[in-house]
Amino acid sequence: MLSGEVAVLVAGPTGGYGLLRPDGSFAHVPAPELAATVGEVERGHRPRWVWWSAEGAARQVVGAGVHLARAWDVAEAHRLLHGGLEAGPPLAWAGAHGLSAGSVPAPPRGDLFDLVGATDPLPPEELVDPAGHLRADHVRWLADPEHLRPWAEAALGTARRQLAQAQQVSSRLPSTVASESAAALLCLELERDGLPLDRARTEELVAGAAGPRPADVAAEAAARRARDARVLAHVPGRESTDLRNPAQVRELLAAVGVDVPNTRKWVLEPYRDVHPLVGALLDWRRDERIATTYGYRWLEAHVGADDRLRGRWSACDGAAGRMTAENGLHNLPAALRPGVAAHPGHVLVRADLGQVEPRVLAVVSGDAAFAAATAEDDLYAPVAQRLGVQRPVAKVAVLAAMYGQRSGAAGEALRGLEAAYPVAMGLLDRAYAAGRRGEDLRTFGGRLVPTGRFLASRPPGADPALDAARGRFARNAVIQGSAAELFKAWAATVRASVGELGAAVVLCLHDELLLHVPRAAADEAVRRVEVALTDSARRWSAGAPVRFVADTSVLARWSEAKG
Repeated sequence: MLSGEVAVLVAGPTGGYGLLRPDGSFAHVPAPELAATVGEVERGHRPRWVWWSAEGAARQVVGAGVHLARAWDVAEAHRLLHGGLEAGPPLAWAGAHGLSAGSVPAPPRGDLFDLVGATDPLPPEELVDPAGHLRADHVRWLADPEHLRPWAEAALGTARRQLAQAQQVSSRLPSTVASESAAALLCLELERDGLPLDRARTEELVAGAAGPRPADVAAEAAARRARDARVLAHVPGRESTDLRNPAQVRELLAAVGVDVPNTRKWVLEPYRDVHPLVGALLDWRRDERIATTYGYRWLEAHVGADDRLRGRWSACDGAAGRMTAENGLHNLPAALRPGVAAHPGHVLVRADLGQVEPRVLAVVSGDAAFAAATAEDDLYAPVAQRLGVQRPVAKVAVLAAMYGQRSGAAGEALRGLEAAYPVAMGLLDRAYAAGRRGEDLRTFGGRLVPTGRFLASRPPGADPALDAARGRFARNAVIQGSAAELFKAWAATVRASVGELGAAVVLCLHDELLLHVPRAAADEAVRRVEVALTDSARRWSAGAPVRFVADTSVLARWSEAKG
């Protein structure tokens, strides 16, 4: 994977870049020339790019519209190999060289405390200290452009060591690094391109929840009181209740005979027909969230003049490895989805993986009987038939197995699953037991799941409740993390295949892709998205007899999607 044509790109602290070309020559590249220079190397060699992180090295290039096809991202490789979110060069170097993360020297702080315990400074030509770590003052050291070449060589050497480590962990892990590295590039493209909005429609939706755009602070406060009054009108005499205080809301509900342990939406929803206060409260919560988090200030701060919603993206959440985003891109309220719309001459292509985590469980466990169920579009139907229960019960059982729910109807259904699919259920039980003991696990693609660092306030064995929480985390993470790997492999394949159509991925939401596509290319984009799923699933699963499906549709607005 790193034996073919490789190019290394590193950034200096003063704006310049270092480029190690595939032929071994090195160039110092000023920032204004970076995009053109890198684009020329990409077109001429199509190398695998190596960098400490896409965020640090490739942001300017991607921002200029240069498409980079392949990469080895040292930071993403470190997260896969060693777990966690922190993956700066000193830590990645230490991990690749078998050094303890706890022994990484702290960078200088630039104050008098640096003098305490100071050692003799390293010679300017040295990048590595006597203990084998990157020099602690490497950021200052990089101010000299002549140091960019050894910095680039250090990144390449780290990547090659990571590849060797990955091959020892799992034959699948090098491919996982490749797709994670592509996902890191995709994150920069998602931030650059943004999510297309219909600004006028979005403002209408915000106004429907928050009221007209307030002229001043007093008008904003009046709109807030008006939202509250619509709820409190159902309970005369309790107008002083603070609806933003969960304890006071519970008291308010108790006053109308609704006694609940908490005020979460899923707890309150079944009580909608008990008293009109409950429906009013749930509607208030929806509107309040839009008014306070996704209101006019949000529009002004994050939606550009080109009617695109932008925010930073991350290829890894530091836990099971899901992609994350800022500024509402990952948790936009359903009420605002009608505002997400294709721009003139374009459509949205939306593809949503169906029942992906159960299908992933079939791959990860190697359960032949469970894999057979994935041949159907709805895998819960054959599971229900095998268990002799209704489909909803089968669905509850499968989800309970992966999320650790063992009480009530879920527990009864789960016992049937354990008898019908012992191989799949055995894998989940082993993950749960390992999590309780604080043992680290790996996903199907090789990502380390640092169970021992989860709820680390007390060690395993000290608190049964925390041990159980660790077990549930591990049980779900080995499946959710594996599903995230499949999703990113799919997203990376789609990214590579639709660019020539003028299409772009504009949203990655858990198991869902949203593309912005020229209208004339819509049918071909749909075909390529579906082919990409078949190809990436086959590669990721190593040819396991498990079928993955996606609901793919062409839309004008995101809200038109089913489900």
